[in-house]
Amino acid sequence: MLKFSAAINNVADFQKGDLPAEAVKLRSPSSTGEMMLKAAPIAGVLSMILAAAMFLKTFLNHIRVISPIALIFGAAVGFALLWVHELLHAVVYPKEASVTIGRLKGKLIFVALTSYPLKRGRFVLMCLLPFVLGLIPLCIFLLSAPENLIPNGIMFGMACMGMTSPYPDVYNVISVLRQTKHSDMIMFYGDDIYRIPCR
Repeated sequence: MLKFSAAINNVADFQKGDLPAEAVKLRSPSSTGEMMLKAAPIAGVLSMILAAAMFLKTFLNHIRVISPIALIFGAAVGFALLWVHELLHAVVYPKEASVTIGRLKGKLIFVALTSYPLKRGRFVLMCLLPFVLGLIPLCIFLLSAPENLIPNGIMFGMACMGMTSPYPDVYNVISVLRQTKHSDMIMFYGDDIYRIPCR
């Protein structure tokens, strides 16, 4: 079941599913701010990939390949698609899961909140699926003719938003892969991630 909320005060309020007694909390930062700080190097690596793509296309063609105004417009479109980013998280969950998509009150942060166990592989897919919003425009940018300054700028701007916005999700994936077994179920509960051992 998919729900929408205009302003979410407390993430934990939307992640209170049935936590099994055998569930084990994963080691994680004590706050969202601390998690964002620890995940920052991931954002740096993703930004370097984007910079390398721009350098490569410009170097190979020996001309300017984007319109700066189109780049800004593309980034704005990418920002507007952040709700789609959250929807892509939500579609991985089965129909019986209750997923709330919304914006944190007072912040420009969009979230998809639920407390429902997923197999580890499906949890990883759920976290990483929004990368399509960056990978698709990045591929179009790389394949497009260098003279297409406006389309190139729009695509690269969208790629910048789509590639960098999932960096906290990548952090969650790394944390899960390091601390769980392949057979474990993974779920959010409150502000934390839990593993549920499966025999």
